[in-house]
Amino acid sequence: MTSVALMKVAATFFLGGFFSLVTIINPPSALPLFTALSAPLNNAEQRRLAVTACTYSFFILIVSLFAGSLILNLFGVSYPALRVAGGICVLLLGHGMLFGHGGVNSAAQGAHANPAFFPLALPSITGPGTIAVVIGISTEIRELKGAGQEAVAYLATVAAMLATCVLTWLVLRSARVISVRLGSGGIEVLTRLMGFLLLCVGVQFIASGVRSFVAGG
Repeated sequence: MTSVALMKVAATFFLGGFFSLVTIINPPSALPLFTALSAPLNNAEQRRLAVTACTYSFFILIVSLFAGSLILNLFGVSYPALRVAGGICVLLLGHGMLFGHGGVNSAAQGAHANPAFFPLALPSITGPGTIAVVIGISTEIRELKGAGQEAVAYLATVAAMLATCVLTWLVLRSARVISVRLGSGGIEVLTRLMGFLLLCVGVQFIASGVRSFVAGG
């Protein structure tokens, strides 16, 4: 395998992985939830929350890439079940953001002892759709011919994941500046709008999973 061919594999999997992940994660979509969760925190704590959430997201992506299919098969979980379960989580998050039942802050201080992991890293940043995309990339890598191509493809994909998480971190650490620009009214409007969009995404995930169940059954 020539170096040119390996560079082509690296470019293909880096660019394909990066644009796929950025598209489905959509870093700005996590801003309303992050802003609500970090509202009582000072600047240093907010930055720490952003770093921790993105670090969790990176490790979720890594686990999905190298062991996602194995874990699903081990527990007998199908892709449709993953989409339905993830859709329910997203649906509940969207409902809380849209109608403000109890507020995101109170939920984070109560039920969610580690908001950096849930609900920020999972499912806000790395949801079921993201995990499914990464597992799909891993199946493509395993179809390559030669250990050299596989190794390069894995390295390029990991680099794409890291770049996506860095971009997400840059967006989150700017949340307070964006909040100041928008004001409390603008943030409330944005939060409720994103809550509605999350409701739609959750319904779409559930509908997609149900369709797959029916087609497979």
